[in-house]
Amino acid sequence: MIVAVAVAAVIGVAVGVALTRWSFQRSGRLDTDVEPVAPSSESDAGVSGSLREAVEHLEIGVLLAGSDGGVSYRNAAASAYHGTYVGILVDGHVAELVEAARAGAPTSRIVELQGPPKVWLEVAADPVPNGGAVVTIRDVSERVRTDSMRTDFVTNISHELKTPVGAVAVLAEALIDESDPAVVHRLADHLVDEAHRAVRTIDDLLKLSEIESRRPGDEVVDLKAVVGSAIGRGRVIENGRGVQITSLDVPDDLFVRGDELQLLSAVGNLVENAVKYSHDGGVVQVRVRVDDAAVEVMVADQGVGIPTRDLDRVFERFYRVDKARSRETGGTGLGLAIVRHVATNHGGDVLVSSQEGEGSTFVLRLPASLVVPPGTAASTPQRQERQQRE
Repeated sequence: MIVAVAVAAVIGVAVGVALTRWSFQRSGRLDTDVEPVAPSSESDAGVSGSLREAVEHLEIGVLLAGSDGGVSYRNAAASAYHGTYVGILVDGHVAELVEAARAGAPTSRIVELQGPPKVWLEVAADPVPNGGAVVTIRDVSERVRTDSMRTDFVTNISHELKTPVGAVAVLAEALIDESDPAVVHRLADHLVDEAHRAVRTIDDLLKLSEIESRRPGDEVVDLKAVVGSAIGRGRVIENGRGVQITSLDVPDDLFVRGDELQLLSAVGNLVENAVKYSHDGGVVQVRVRVDDAAVEVMVADQGVGIPTRDLDRVFERFYRVDKARSRETGGTGLGLAIVRHVATNHGGDVLVSSQEGEGSTFVLRLPASLVVPPGTAASTPQRQERQQRE
């Protein structure tokens, strides 16, 4: 609302009062030698000054162009772009839009600027009565990313649910016409499996979408408790295959600031992934290492490993190295994507090294700056709960 009011004020009062005080030059700079026209009243002077001050403090860039196309005014936000690499790129679009606006056609466009980080700016130009134009420059990166995530979500869920939903329909039709109890039982088992697969996919997509769209919490998180919970999840899905899960070098008093649910999800996914791709009777080890640069949670297995050609893609949504094994283990192809986004949300990273046929090691790295100094986390709810359990 303040943007609309301020821009309208620029067009109205600034055109009626302020623009009469400014001389437009083809160089695009304000001619300070021209004597300003006095406002019609003290009230007008106060309003004009207040509006200009308001425009100066807007987060969006505002420019005024005269009837010759030259820029006579930039507020602070627009000035921040001027003369920079980004400003040079944007100036070309501004010039084109100003020409269109001077011809009486309000227009706008989204300008994509390669990063990192990638930035999207919305540049809009509207005509003003003196034959010039008012231009606004707004950073819409967050909106574009949100729209992109929404589109990706719909596309992904449509694609990934097509197979299980189609299978459910086929199995249901087969059940209708089947009279053999043994066949009915087998079809019903398959039907339940496909339904569970669809539910897992939806759950993981919703979890990933939530992680992508919101900032992590700022809690004091007991990292030993997180590792313990992840190991517990791994033992549940181990399902009698004899896979051993052990934790080594996990400090008792290691606390970090972050989002507990996200960190539980990330470490849990790494452990579950290691168990799923381990051979029967294999070993999964979870280690924690702390130094001046980072906190590292390492999850290593002795499983099937990952081919070198696939290492760069394992963190992509729905990418599966072995589709048949993923289907057999109930994987959705989203677990490692979730890990990557949790790491990014906490200012960290996730790394992988692997030897095909020998196993893989995943490392969740968190900045050392997230570590809570010893003693300051002594009375956290997580620590109290763990002490009660012990």
